Parts: sequence; C-alpha cells; structure tokens
Amino acid sequence: MTITPLVLSGGSGTRLWPMSRELYPKQLLPLVSEHTMLQDTILRLHGLAGLEAPMVVCNNAHRFLVAEQLRQIDHAAQAILLEPVGRNTAPAVAVAAYHWLAQQTNDEDTTLLVLPADHVILDAERFRVAVEQAAVAASEGHLVTFGITPMRAETGYGYIRSGNAVADLGDRVRQVAQFVEKPDESTAKGYVASGDYLWNSGIFMFSARRYLEELARFAQPIASACEQACANASGDLDFVRLQEAAFEASPSDSIDYAVMEKTDHAVVVPMDAGWSDVGTWSSLCDASQADEQGNVSTGDVLLEDTSECYVRASHRLVAAVGVEKHVIVETSDAVLVVPKDRAQDVKKLVNALKARRREEASLHREVYRPWGSYDSVDNGTRFQVKRITVKPGAELSLQMHHHRAEHWIVVSGTAEVTCGDKVFLLTENQSTYIPIGTQHRLANPGKLPLELIEVQSGSYLGEDDIVRFQDNYGRAR
Repeated sequence: MTITPLVLSGGSGTRLWPMSRELYPKQLLPLVSEHTMLQDTILRLHGLAGLEAPMVVCNNAHRFLVAEQLRQIDHAAQAILLEPVGRNTAPAVAVAAYHWLAQQTNDEDTTLLVLPADHVILDAERFRVAVEQAAVAASEGHLVTFGITPMRAETGYGYIRSGNAVADLGDRVRQVAQFVEKPDESTAKGYVASGDYLWNSGIFMFSARRYLEELARFAQPIASACEQACANASGDLDFVRLQEAAFEASPSDSIDYAVMEKTDHAVVVPMDAGWSDVGTWSSLCDASQADEQGNVSTGDVLLEDTSECYVRASHRLVAAVGVEKHVIVETSDAVLVVPKDRAQDVKKLVNALKARRREEASLHREVYRPWGSYDSVDNGTRFQVKRITVKPGAELSLQMHHHRAEHWIVVSGTAEVTCGDKVFLLTENQSTYIPIGTQHRLANPGKLPLELIEVQSGSYLGEDDIVRFQDNYGRAR
C-alpha cells in the first residue's frame, strides 16, 4: 500500500503575530530553517518507501502561496483541496480521503499520513522510523496516532495514556487506553512521572477507507456532508474547490473527538524526535538553538547583558540591553515586546487589532499575489507608493479603477503594458501613466523578475477599487 502525505494547512497562527498573520500564517513562514514550515513538513519525508505526491487541504486565501511553496521545493501536490470554511480536522481528512478514492479506477487504497503543516520536528530520521512502524499497524487496519515522549509537565497539550503492546506489532505499537484533555500543572506532573502518558501530537496514520468507515460509524453527518462536498467539487486551475453548501453543512470536529476516542482500533506509536507544535513565541524559542546566555536571535540583532530572550529582526537592527526572558519581534510594520511567560496573550493583541480594523492583523506590508508581490512603501492623503514585483511570464488582471490614477516606473526587467487600446513595452528607467477609469494590464514577458514603482493618486486608494475584466487566476471580477 502506498503512503500519501496529507498536509493540513488551515491554521492562522495568531499567537505568532506579527510574523504570522491571517493571510500569511506561520506554516508559510521560515521560522526554524531556511524553508517554510510547510516545506519542511514535506521535505522531512524523504526516504520513506512507497511515498506518493502530497495532498494539501488549505483555505482559498492561501491557495497560491501553498502552490508556489511546493513548486519551490519541486514537490507538486497531487491535489490542493480548498475549504470554503474551516471545519476542523475530521472533515478536512474526510474530503481528502474521498477525493483520493474517487480518482482510482479500481478498489485501491492508500495509507494517509496526516500532518499539520505547522509542526517542528528536529530529528527527521527518528520521525521516519516512527512512521515506518505506524505504517505496518495502519496496513493491518489500525488507526494510528503519534504520541510524543514528554520532556516536561506541559499544560498546553492534550495527553494520551498508552496501554498494552499490540500483539505481533512489537512493543512500540500500543493500544490507546485514554485520551485526556489539557491538564493543570499538578496533574501534568503526575502524568509525566507515571511514564504512561504521551503528548498528543495531532499526527495520524490510517488507510483512507478505514478512516471513512469509522467516520461513518461514529460521525455520519460529517461523512455524508464531506462525501457530497467532494462529489460536487469543481476544478479551478490546479485546485479542487469543495462544494460550499455541502461542506458548510458538516459539523466541525477534530479527528480525536469524531473518531479516535470512539474507535476500538486506535493505537499509539511513541515518538521522540524533537517535536513541537510551535504555538507561541516561547515554544518557538524552546525549539531553536540558544547561545550561551540562553538567547535565540535571528537577523540583525545586538544584545548586551541580555539572557533567555527570543529576538528576531526582519528589516533593521534590533538592540536590547538588560533584558531577561522576553520576546522581541520586529517586522516592516510592527514590533512586538512581550514577556515569555505571557506569550499566549499575543492572541489578545490580534483580536484588538481586528476590532480596530487594522490591516496589521491580516496583512504584512508586503502582500503576495499569484503573479508576484507588492510592498506598500509609503502612503498619505490621496497618494500611495508601492514596489511591485511580477514573476517571469506572469501578468496581472485586465482591470480598471474608479477612483485612482497610477504612474509606473520600471526599475529592472521588461514590462508589457496594456493601457486602453495600446500595448507597448517599457524597460529600465522608463515610465507610463494610467488615467482613472482606463482599462489596463501589467505583464512580464521576460525571463527575469520585473521590478517597478507604482505611485497611486486619487480620492480612494483601497484594494477593493478594482474592476477585473479578465484574470488568469480565477479571481472574482
């Protein structure tokens, strides 16, 4: 039986603000290595036998980012399924299982390796060994969860109490005796001292058919809604759009609650591979290599008499003197300072930003689009300046604006400009003007990225002042 990695990439990671934002969440960021967390999730699977191309479940807003990041590591997905709304992990896995089975012409099955896209696993070799052990159990009809050998009494994770070893599968595959909720500190200490409890990782392995059988047995409304959402799905470029009404009708539930806590076939494989779900800045600090003073620093950082801090600089020098046990994170448009033991409360800041309708809750200053990106360099009353990058061979939509005019200056590369009924080329140091209400399009016909400066002027400069007449990426007009 083959192994199909199923990567769940639907989270928003609000507690890792200001790096992680609603439209550019933590799984799409390089927080631990040179690769993003999504990319690392795929790359650490190298060496597993019978590995198929991955499947990814994500939301519509992240689809082009996900596809681009897979392209960058030369791992095209066999399917990227788009959730119209979030419905937790049980429905997400169900639609992937139904979709995979629907593509087969006979009675084939596959082993799904369900992987959250935002986990850190430092020892990839130990991880692969655990997966190989789990694959044997999954091939015999078991539903496998991976339990993390606890390093401390952690109150932020759920726990799994392991039972007896499963006959014929060795001592490493054990029956699940109990799933337990996040405990208080004294209870967590008791769990760790007993040696019978493991952290619940949220990583699973089972055959697609077995999962759907157990889901139909214990959560029929989820199974029915997801089957219908897949049966009436539609293709959109390289993506699969689930039928919105059917998927919305699915109850929202986790794999644990919907299936694993109810089935008689749940087993757990212990794993000691340097795992972390990196839910907060303090947990990211714990998962990173510290210096002699206990500091983790990234970017242009200068520290004096500072200890046990996490300091990250993205765009400028960050200096700290006499600071202990704090997180300091700088981005192009925000700076976060928080005690490490208050890192959970960053989510409150994000909620406050949303309540004030601040863009910093959802967007970075640099915004990614399927054709490239733009960076809002400056803005003020009736003007805005952007640095625009267009990928080779890409083009923006044919569009017009009711309230703004635009001036384009090419910094490097070649631009193909459509302005009204004219189509012409611009090269380095050349410029053009797009009047209000004029249909226009920007394209890069070259083999190198196109860089240009756009100066907008007008009474309203919001991104919603776009009327699209033609778009290669299926975006709403």
